[in-house]
Amino acid sequence: MNKLAIALLLVLTAGCSTVTPNYDTRFGDAVREAKLKMTINPDAGKNPDQVAGMDGKAGREAIILYQGTFRSPPPAVNVINIGGSLGGAQ
Repeated sequence: MNKLAIALLLVLTAGCSTVTPNYDTRFGDAVREAKLKMTINPDAGKNPDQVAGMDGKAGREAIILYQGTFRSPPPAVNVINIGGSLGGAQ
């Protein structure tokens, strides 16, 4: 009877153990890494020099074109017969 009670106790306590110790130890690492990358230069707003890159007009046009792809997505391509002929000739 003692052996059965010990076995039952071991089975019941197994449900209390954590099943994701490897995931839990790294939880939040991606967010912390992203925050570190975004704060490389905390005084960047105090720099009066212009940012090298696109001018305003080119940036605006790029955003308009990008957003336009969601308004009218490209047509879907139907592939009916892969590797076969499209005509009825045999």
